[in-house]
Amino acid sequence: MLKLALFFLIVSLVAGLFGFSGISAVSAGMAKILFFIAILAFVVVILIVLFSAKSLFN
Repeated sequence: MLKLALFFLIVSLVAGLFGFSGISAVSAGMAKILFFIAILAFVVVILIVLFSAKSLFN
């Protein structure tokens, strides 16, 4: 997921460099969305691991 976010970020930068502002804005928005989804998934996994470890050791 983070690889896709990085890919869209690079596409956005290259498109902005060549003057394609519409494509740049869309790909930057997609990169932001994917980045926040990846962060949210990471937090959910951390919480699941913490709660499962807590129940295993009690």
